[in-house]
Amino acid sequence: MTLPAYTGARISGCWSMMTRSGSGEDSLDRLLPGSPITAPRRKSTSQTKTEPPLLRTGTRTIYTAGRPPWYDEHGAQSKEAFVIGLCGGSASGKTTVANKIIEALDVPWVVLLSMDSFYKVLTPEEQTLATSNDYNFDHPGAFDFELLVATVKRLKQGKSVKIPVYDFTTHGRQKDWKTVYGASVVIFEGIMSFADKELLELLDMKIFVDTDSDIRLVRRLRRDITERGRDIEGVIKQYNKFVKPAFEQYIEPYIRLADIVVPRGGGNMVAIDLIVQHVHKQMEERELSVRAVLASAQQTQPLPQTLSVLEGTPQVKGLHTIIRNQETSRDEFIFYSKRLMRLLIEHALTFLPSQSCTVQTPQGQEYDGKRSFSGKGITGVSILRAGETMEPALRAVCKDVRIGKILIQTNLDSGEPELHYLRLPKDISEDHVILMDSTVSTGAAAMMAVRVLLDHEVQEENIALVSLLMAELGVHSVAYAFPKVKIITTAVDKSVDDFLQVIPGIGDFGDRYFGTDGGSSGWSDDEEQERPKQQT
Repeated sequence: MTLPAYTGARISGCWSMMTRSGSGEDSLDRLLPGSPITAPRRKSTSQTKTEPPLLRTGTRTIYTAGRPPWYDEHGAQSKEAFVIGLCGGSASGKTTVANKIIEALDVPWVVLLSMDSFYKVLTPEEQTLATSNDYNFDHPGAFDFELLVATVKRLKQGKSVKIPVYDFTTHGRQKDWKTVYGASVVIFEGIMSFADKELLELLDMKIFVDTDSDIRLVRRLRRDITERGRDIEGVIKQYNKFVKPAFEQYIEPYIRLADIVVPRGGGNMVAIDLIVQHVHKQMEERELSVRAVLASAQQTQPLPQTLSVLEGTPQVKGLHTIIRNQETSRDEFIFYSKRLMRLLIEHALTFLPSQSCTVQTPQGQEYDGKRSFSGKGITGVSILRAGETMEPALRAVCKDVRIGKILIQTNLDSGEPELHYLRLPKDISEDHVILMDSTVSTGAAAMMAVRVLLDHEVQEENIALVSLLMAELGVHSVAYAFPKVKIITTAVDKSVDDFLQVIPGIGDFGDRYFGTDGGSSGWSDDEEQERPKQQT
């Protein structure tokens, strides 16, 4: 780190993790493409919550952008998140500074993490002390550093984490923890964010927010009374007994560890611009070009053993003939694609584990058979939008199957895949996952989806990539990066063209299926679709 030790400005704030509220069934992480509504240039942040992922400030609203690859062509995580640590006294204004940094950053995914989430669970005796404002929350021993270090370490590695939610009214953790996933930049703040040596080593930039003690006291009074239901006497008592002594003994000495000290809070744009410039430089050095590497690779090896292609029976060949034909109308394309999907899903299910069992027939005789998965223990994950078309076929044969969704789109400027949205069921790590996409060309999107699943602790050998049509390049790319992933398709074509489309291919499956290609064969939503007359 070559930043000066002091910038002539200080940052202030106390921040909170942006997470989904409520206890819902799914873990939810989303990013949506877009641009600032009133800002002159595009800026972005990442949040995990039920509302649209926006950063709202006093003057503008900012949509998020997609997350570019954080792994290399081998599928290995090769781009760690850049972690910024913000330290400062209680109510020094760290949240304001954090938001100012996010506003100025042109970085797709930013995760905000508060040390307040990591207070230890109090014993009954400590609860009694806390209720009477006699418990010291400003002591290093009040925090669960073991959990905190593990969480920051996983976020730095780009993995999914569960964050406890602390209730300042009851002085305890809420039952439901929040899921946070994916970050190009992690901003972590807390009064003791520099207190642990192992935690300190995870920080790429250390910022100390230095604010006058009188200002901090006024802010703390306002916050604790209005937001945390405290009375003024209790707040002042706690401040004089614990907060002020703790700042002088523990927090203020941390200023010597900071790479940059920021006075005057969020209004100090000189300091914030310096921070942003350094983060930009670090992110540029970590940029990856996964799709370009995959597309230029020369695949001379035989197709991998993890690949299974549906037997090319006359029925399968006939279905391919219809859906590959550019003259096929949209209703016929949909009908025969669904038939092919059903055959493909049934074929994919044969790779799931089964157990031997014996049942009694209606004639009172024993039958030695197999008991396979019926849906429990299976999660289907579709790569939007075309992969979503395969969900009905999976639901038709697995009545209890859970469904997740991942939206991956190509950045038109860089040509790289970007993760924009994902919704995965809880405890997906325990399931066999059928990852669905209609076509796979270079394998870049499929690799990103597999990487997401691995980051959510799904076992590689429990993932099956299922696609109607794949290019040899895509097969090799996925198999090379993830040798334990099963690859299942109805056909493998030889090559991709300069536009990275499968050749001879099927065209843009999503456009043809949803009628968005503008062709004369498409049907409008209001038209009545008749059953196709063409048969195989």
